[in-house]
Amino acid sequence: MILFALAAAAWHWLLQDIVPVYQIKGISKLFKLCLPKVQCFCDSLTSPPSERQFNALLMSVASLLANYDYTGAQPGEPCNNCVNASDRCLCDFTFNITEFFPAPVFMYYELSDFYQNHYRYMISRDENQLSGDLDSLKNPANECAPYRVDSGQKPIAPCGAVANSMFNDVLTLFYNENGTFVEVPLNGKGISWWTDYNIKFRNPENGNQSLTDLFKGTSKPQNWLTEVWNLSSDPFNTGFINEDFLVWMRSAALPTFRKLYRRIESGNFTDGLRAGEYQLRIQYNFHVLSFNGRKKIVFSTVSWMGGKNPFLGIAYLVFGSLCTVFAIIMLIVFLKYQGKMDEDI
Repeated sequence: MILFALAAAAWHWLLQDIVPVYQIKGISKLFKLCLPKVQCFCDSLTSPPSERQFNALLMSVASLLANYDYTGAQPGEPCNNCVNASDRCLCDFTFNITEFFPAPVFMYYELSDFYQNHYRYMISRDENQLSGDLDSLKNPANECAPYRVDSGQKPIAPCGAVANSMFNDVLTLFYNENGTFVEVPLNGKGISWWTDYNIKFRNPENGNQSLTDLFKGTSKPQNWLTEVWNLSSDPFNTGFINEDFLVWMRSAALPTFRKLYRRIESGNFTDGLRAGEYQLRIQYNFHVLSFNGRKKIVFSTVSWMGGKNPFLGIAYLVFGSLCTVFAIIMLIVFLKYQGKMDEDI
């Protein structure tokens, strides 16, 4: 079973990362050349699979991915005009998608060299406050320091370094349709974990008081542009249950990570993201050059084997190779010393 799992993971990595999607057509021909008598899924089909059938099979396994860097670190790069801006800055970034992305399309932001896995960073939060406890709202835990209270000693809600560093770029996507850029509808609902939205994170409640009244006497995190109760006009997507906030609060294990920003699955893009020219309008709020970071926008589809991520496939290949090498070494040692062990007995 272990060898089968390793082989499946390696094949998953090969299809999704080593073999570009634009070569699938050639691969299907190669399969038919090498395996001319391979039958289709049903035993009743006696003819060799067609190129279309192979393409459909491989497309069901492979996911598509495209990423675009908009850090603006160097002159001439997208959004370079916003790198040193002290106020809110808007920049437009035009790019081309060369192939059709079937729905649902997931839109991520990717950050590099951002260590969410640092211990002091990870514990800098108040779970009781985030679960809606009224006492913790006005008296945050000491673990949140130095983001526990503001300069006027007002309690910060949400407190802590994790909340304070929340990604807050605002991204809007447009598609060039016959010379006119039309907005692509982006769905921000359902992007967080169900348990986070429905169980772990809750807004404070006290009778019929509004969120605005409940958060009176608290201060927003230092790096935020708006109060927590004003994150969205949707009452089911604001405060501590705002889905962008929930996605950010689930800490990443590695310094380079992606977090889901939006889904593209409605309007004229119900079938997916068409090939063509796109424009990304960015309200550039999240600065990364202070820690030598980078940020990208990523478009991805998923298959029944999951999204495109090379790390797991590489890890399985390395671990499987090491197991094979050690197994061979142990076998050689066993065969070499087996006779001496029998004599000792």
